[in-house]
Amino acid sequence: MKSIDEHIWIVDGSTVQFFTMPFTTRMTIVKLSNGDLWIHSPIELTPQLKQQVENLGSVRYLIAPNHLHHLFMKQWQDAYPEALSFGTEEVLKKRGDLSFTGSLEKLAETPWAKEIDSHLFTGSPAMEECVFFHKSSQTLIVTDLIENFSPKAFGSFKRFMASLVGVLAPHGKMPLDWRLTFTFHKKEAKKHIEHIIAWHPMTIVMAHGVIITENAVDFLMESFDWLEPSISKAEQLN
Repeated sequence: MKSIDEHIWIVDGSTVQFFTMPFTTRMTIVKLSNGDLWIHSPIELTPQLKQQVENLGSVRYLIAPNHLHHLFMKQWQDAYPEALSFGTEEVLKKRGDLSFTGSLEKLAETPWAKEIDSHLFTGSPAMEECVFFHKSSQTLIVTDLIENFSPKAFGSFKRFMASLVGVLAPHGKMPLDWRLTFTFHKKEAKKHIEHIIAWHPMTIVMAHGVIITENAVDFLMESFDWLEPSISKAEQLN
């Protein structure tokens, strides 16, 4: 467990294989002002992790932000039956075996809205992702919207492949296969990234790769240059 801010921690889990590529797993924990814990993209719940989490506070919210980040939800739901679970509509449809409190797409206002903003990044027929912004620390929290793998994570061939699809640090992006699915919906995606830029994040925590701790807006502008985002339009949204 590593502290990112006074009220934010990350925990890196085991590596999983996805299309033959080794993907690290990462969970983000936010401690809300009332002491409740908001758990983003839960990783495997080991006894050691369970103890560390309970030392921080009471698990209140479990978040499955897209349909690829739900594998360990049941472990957490079983361990914390009083916690409230939320996922995108795609997650709810995919995991009919799980009980969810609500859909991240249909909530008029989330119960954590005073401290964490939520925004659904839509426009792709392949996947939607809900991204989050912790206001007091100005931290943007994403899963696959940006992947920024360290070159040290791969051998030479897979490092080349990671560079080819645009997910190699320090120039991480949305993976190429997902980017291509926005071909006919770039205007919609552009509005989303301008909304995110308008938050003025200072830190970017992603589930896969090197965390951005400085020049975060510049990083977003470069990462989403394929959408040609406008700083002036983002400022109008602020």
